[in-house]
Amino acid sequence: MEKNLEEQSKNRRYRIIVFGPESTGKTTLAKQLAAHYKATYVPEYARIYAEEKQRKGEQLTAEDVIPIAKGQLRLECQAAGNSMLICDTDILETLTYARIYYPEFKSETLQKYVAKNKADFYFLTYIDTPWESDGIRDLPHQREEAFLQFQQTLKTYNQPYVLLKGDKETRFKTAITEIDKLLEVH
Repeated sequence: MEKNLEEQSKNRRYRIIVFGPESTGKTTLAKQLAAHYKATYVPEYARIYAEEKQRKGEQLTAEDVIPIAKGQLRLECQAAGNSMLICDTDILETLTYARIYYPEFKSETLQKYVAKNKADFYFLTYIDTPWESDGIRDLPHQREEAFLQFQQTLKTYNQPYVLLKGDKETRFKTAITEIDKLLEVH
C-alpha cells in the first residue's frame, strides 16, 4: 500500500480535503465540489467501517484505527490518476478522531501514513450547522472541543486550510473561490 500511496502522489495533480468534526456538512460539500469540478469524490471510509461494525452489534475500539486508516488510503489509491480528488475526510481525520476517542492511542504506522499523505488544500468545516443524530455520530455536546482538535491537527501538520462557516451555499461559494485560486496558481 505504501508504494501505491507514493505512486498516487505522483499521478494526481490536486487533492482537496473537506475536514472537520461530525455533522458539519462535510459529505454534502465534498459531493457538491466533486460534481462542480467533475472531480472524483472519495467517501469517508470511517463511516463505512463504523456502519458495518454497528450492523454486527459491535463498538469501535482503538484497534479499529489502523484498519480505518488503511481503508481510507485504499479508497484514495483506487482513485489515483485523476486530475482532482475531493475527499470527504482523510488520514488526518482518522488521526484526530483517534486522539479524541482514544487519547492513549499511539501508532508509528499511522504517523508514517500521515507523513506520506499530503493534500493540496483543506476546508475546515465549522460547527455552526445543526447537529443531526444518525446512529453513528455521538459527540453532540463536545462540538467545540472536537472542532478545536481538528483545527490544531491542521496547524500541527502545517496544512493549508480555509475555515468554512455559514450556510451550505456560502460554504460552497467560498470553497469554489479557494479552489479556483489554487487552480490559477498551478
